[in-house]
Amino acid sequence: MDAQTIIARRVAAELHSGMLVNLGIGIPTLVANYVPADVKVFFQSENGLIGTGPIPEQGMAHPTLTDAGGRPITALPGACTFDSAMSFALIRGGHVDMTVLGGLQVDANGHLANWMIPGKMVPGMGGAMDLVTGAKRVVVAMQHAAKGKSKIVRKCSLPLTSVRPVDLVITDLAVIGFPNGRATLLERAPGVSLADIKSNTQADLIISDNTPEMKI
Repeated sequence: MDAQTIIARRVAAELHSGMLVNLGIGIPTLVANYVPADVKVFFQSENGLIGTGPIPEQGMAHPTLTDAGGRPITALPGACTFDSAMSFALIRGGHVDMTVLGGLQVDANGHLANWMIPGKMVPGMGGAMDLVTGAKRVVVAMQHAAKGKSKIVRKCSLPLTSVRPVDLVITDLAVIGFPNGRATLLERAPGVSLADIKSNTQADLIISDNTPEMKI
């Protein structure tokens, strides 16, 4: 199983029926493909759609149905569309139960940096600042390391997305929470040892010897 699939499947396990869930650009969009059959959630795209479904099959994309990154999405029966003002009123008003975002760095206290890559042309932070501040629960879905460098760091060197810490980080190696504001290893990916996680993590983790494996 590839890294992105491991992450998306584990994030899907956090979903509960009746939730309004925002999926960010990148790995988070894959979560819609792994929703358990008995779970009914409402996915929101911040550009104005509630009721997004799985990524369309080849040749079935509709030009007016896209996610916040401009990639094709599907709309389930009963879906509704609206303008950006309504979309961000939902986000800023605290009506989104959970947001799933990508990340560039998350520090030992749960602070997220996910919108600036030094030396690269990027469109800006999008709705990430609003989502991290306004959603009831914030989950970061990202690979544990990039180009040999840990993305779980002692302190973010990139601009913070929000002063509010995230609730959970799910990577291809681990699930990390932040009880009492400290990075704590909650689960390890199948076949991944505690030594693997330690060697790929810059931040100091609170680790239990009997850390369970992810159920994916």
